Amino acid sequence: MTDNHSITKPTLFSLSKTSLASLIAIIAVILALFTSLRTSVPKLFSKSNTSVLRTMSTVNSPSLKLTKRPWSARGHADHDWLYTFHTFSFASYHDPSYASFGPLRVINEDRVAPSTGFGTHPHAEFLIWSYIVSGTLEHKDSLGNLENLKRGEVQFTSAGTGIRHSEYNRDKDEEVHFLQIWARPDKRGLTPHYETKKFTDEMKKDRLVRIMESTERMGEKKGEEAPIALQADLSMDASILSPGKSVTHDIVTDGPRKVYLHVVMSKRAQPKEGGAKIKIGDVVLGEGDGVFVEGVNGPAKIEVESVGDTSAEFLLFDMGLDA
Repeated sequence: MTDNHSITKPTLFSLSKTSLASLIAIIAVILALFTSLRTSVPKLFSKSNTSVLRTMSTVNSPSLKLTKRPWSARGHADHDWLYTFHTFSFASYHDPSYASFGPLRVINEDRVAPSTGFGTHPHAEFLIWSYIVSGTLEHKDSLGNLENLKRGEVQFTSAGTGIRHSEYNRDKDEEVHFLQIWARPDKRGLTPHYETKKFTDEMKKDRLVRIMESTERMGEKKGEEAPIALQADLSMDASILSPGKSVTHDIVTDGPRKVYLHVVMSKRAQPKEGGAKIKIGDVVLGEGDGVFVEGVNGPAKIEVESVGDTSAEFLLFDMGLDA
């Protein structure tokens, strides 16, 4: 028996306009998903994204070594007129384990009593800068510079072939608190150079501000907010980080690096309870503490979180391995 109403399979051309439109829409969605997946998968494994995935937990990487430098373990001297802590070997304090770190050679946290100071003395072949925390520091040198430096100001001298200078507290009532920092230049015989810039608390609040930068990475950075250039593979950032806030430092260049962080002290001794605290990885630093971070390999990130009950002022140094 023959069926006069035979059933034929529908074809693309026999579909209604509505069905055809629906089919086209489904095909378009499938193609869009495929294109997106094809584009995103290679990116996920590209160099830039791989570094982000790898470096989001940089400070917890097993290849990193974090060594805390407690405030009270530093070299210390109380000369009545000068109350000081030395992160590295300096003056009468000598510890071969803490002679330098990369090009960084000196971090002295100094408090100079009223109407006293460092008399005129020579320097050569070092990069030297003072980070003023409180009070007023008079700086006078053989280049003809005379300045009274206050909080937020950073005075830099490339001693080069040689300079003489003095640092004095002319105030009769208030001590001056500052950090004096030295680094080895990447070449000898430089012409002496002097520069002062101010970086306000507002600039540093809850962000990292580049204070010092290698001349090779300065690029087009100019103006009042530009960092001070120095002839070494070293950068220095500063921050005043509110409790509960965090900042992220991007390692300045590719390849092996060293990082050091130092928390500025608000008093002559670290508070027994409370006070400013920051956290890097699993390491918590109080006032006056520092941490050496080794095994960093850029591109990478270092996250710093404020975990104390008051704002933490700290410095972050990003350096090459050698002086």
